Amino acid sequence: MAIEANIEGDTMKTDTELQKDVMDELTWEPSVDAAGIGVSVDSGIAVLNGTVRSLPQKWTAERIAQRVAGVKAVTDELLVKLPGDSERSDTDIARAAVNALDWNDSVPRNRVKVVVEHGRVTLQGEVQFQYERIAAEHAVRRLVGVKGVSNLISVKPPRVSPLDVKKKIEQALERAAALNARKIFVQAAEGKVILSGHVKSWPERDRAEWAAWAAPGVSKVENNIVVVN
Repeated sequence: MAIEANIEGDTMKTDTELQKDVMDELTWEPSVDAAGIGVSVDSGIAVLNGTVRSLPQKWTAERIAQRVAGVKAVTDELLVKLPGDSERSDTDIARAAVNALDWNDSVPRNRVKVVVEHGRVTLQGEVQFQYERIAAEHAVRRLVGVKGVSNLISVKPPRVSPLDVKKKIEQALERAAALNARKIFVQAAEGKVILSGHVKSWPERDRAEWAAWAAPGVSKVENNIVVVN
């Protein structure tokens, strides 16, 4: 179950209106088969349930619901139900996953291990940067037969002083034209970065988080930035 949160401005819609908006948006997206997806909304929190035909569709449906104006949070309870021609054995999936990781130049070789059980892939190991951890997950997420991915890869960066980490992140935020760096605050200690403040959209919030992850020495990012429409 995945939950994403948002905080709205002055314009409020009823739960019934939000439910219709989310369903309309899901139906509008050509890469998602919305026929098996149900949507309920309670106090601005949208719950997705039902089934989809692939893991990428599940992930996309969650992002679609998140971007609908007025939705405060999204709970993803969708199940992946593969069509018969997409079923693969765990051995086949494991072999494909190892190959996908080996062929991805963003994933350090021999640093990530793969475990497959009933179509669910678990990634384990240790890398130096968050982008490497995410690249490993993306490499296996779209493989045929995969029903879910658990990313247990840990980020163990080289040690950098907290002051240097804070300074580099603040400089990166100031360089980003789409961000108002004065509205974002950075704290850093022992590899952990805490972001706070507010932005106007989810892409801005994500951009700030990625700027933090890109700094050398960062092993964890806590994103407390509020989205205010």
